[in-house]
Amino acid sequence: MEEDLIERVDFEIIRYANCWEDADILIKGLSPKQGNKILSIGSAGDNSFSLLASNPELIVAIDVNDTQLYLIELKKLCFKKLSYEEMLQFLGFNLSNNRKEVFNSLKNDLSAEAKAYWEKNIEHIISGIIYQGKFEKYFKLFSSKILPWIHSSKKTAELFNFKTQKEQELFYNEKWNSWRWRLLFKLFFSKYVMGKFGRDPEFLKEVKVSVSDYIYNKAGMHLQSIEAQKNFILHFNLRGNFGDLLPNYLQREKFEIIKTNINNLKIKKGYAQSAINEFGKFNCMNLSNIFEYMDANIFKQTSETLINGTEQDGSLAYWNLMVPRKISEIFPEKVIYQEELSNELTAIDKGFFYNKFIVDKIK
Repeated sequence: MEEDLIERVDFEIIRYANCWEDADILIKGLSPKQGNKILSIGSAGDNSFSLLASNPELIVAIDVNDTQLYLIELKKLCFKKLSYEEMLQFLGFNLSNNRKEVFNSLKNDLSAEAKAYWEKNIEHIISGIIYQGKFEKYFKLFSSKILPWIHSSKKTAELFNFKTQKEQELFYNEKWNSWRWRLLFKLFFSKYVMGKFGRDPEFLKEVKVSVSDYIYNKAGMHLQSIEAQKNFILHFNLRGNFGDLLPNYLQREKFEIIKTNINNLKIKKGYAQSAINEFGKFNCMNLSNIFEYMDANIFKQTSETLINGTEQDGSLAYWNLMVPRKISEIFPEKVIYQEELSNELTAIDKGFFYNKFIVDKIK
C-alpha cells in the first residue's frame, strides 16, 4: 500500500503547512495521561506538539511524506531553540524581516536531508512557512481572489464581530448567503477544483457525495454559529491569515510545557502500522483522517493492525470528512464507539468541514 500511494501522489511538496483538525477536541477525545505512549499522524506536526502538553513518555509523529517530516523537524527545532515570540515571527504568525538569518542559526541542528530541503526552499521560510502548503495556498486563493467578488473586506470582518446567536444567524441569512456566495463557493470547492488546487485527487477517490454541496452545507451551519467568531481555521479560510487567533500548540500558556517535553517527540517515516513494529503498543492514537482515502478492504486491514497495536482501554481518535469510516462497526467485539463523547465534540469542532469526529475505545 505504501509504495502504491507514494507512486500516485506527489510527496515533493508541502501539502499542509498547518494541521486543519481541531486539537482542542482531539485532546478531549483522547484524554491522554502523563506517561502515555501516543501515536500521532504527522501532517504539519501541530497536533502532535499539542499532545506533548499532556506530559507523555513518547509521541511518535509519523507520515509517509518526507517533506511533511522536514516541516515537523523544523518546528520541533523552533521549540528547542527559539523563544515564544521568536517562534511566532519565524513561522509567519507575526511579522519578521530576519527569518533567513534565524534559519541560518538553526540549520546545523537539522538532519542533512531537512537542511538541504530548506536551503533549497529558503523562500518558503522568508515568506512564512505557515502559508506555504498546497492547502494553505488553496485557501489563500479563495480569500484573495474569489471572496472579494462576493463580499467586501468590511463585510467579511463583520462576520467575525461579536454578535448573539440570533444576530449571527440573521447576518448569515440576510447579508452573507447571497447568490454570489452560493455560486462561487460551490464552484471553488468542487471536487475538480479542490483536487487541482487543494487536496490531491487520490485523496478524493473514495468520495461518493457532491463535494461542493457537502462543504457549502457544512460551512453554512458553522457560519450561523457564534463559534465562527473565534475560529482560527475559518479566519484563515476567509481572511488568509490567523489574525490574533492561534492554534492550540501555540497558546502562550502551553509553550514552556511543550518546550520541556520536546525531546519526547520522535519523527518517523511510514504508515501508522510501522510505528507499532518499532515502538510497541500505544495508549492512544491520533489518526487524523487517514481512512478517507482507503477503500473498504484496506480500511479493515489497517484498523485491525491499529487495534492490535493499542493497549487495552486505549483510545483511537479520527475524523470522517466525506467518506464514512467507523472502526467499531467492523470490529464491534474489539472496539467500543464512544458515541456521546464523539457527538459532543463533533458539535464544537472548529474544523467545521468535517462530518464526524470519532473516539473509539479498545476493549
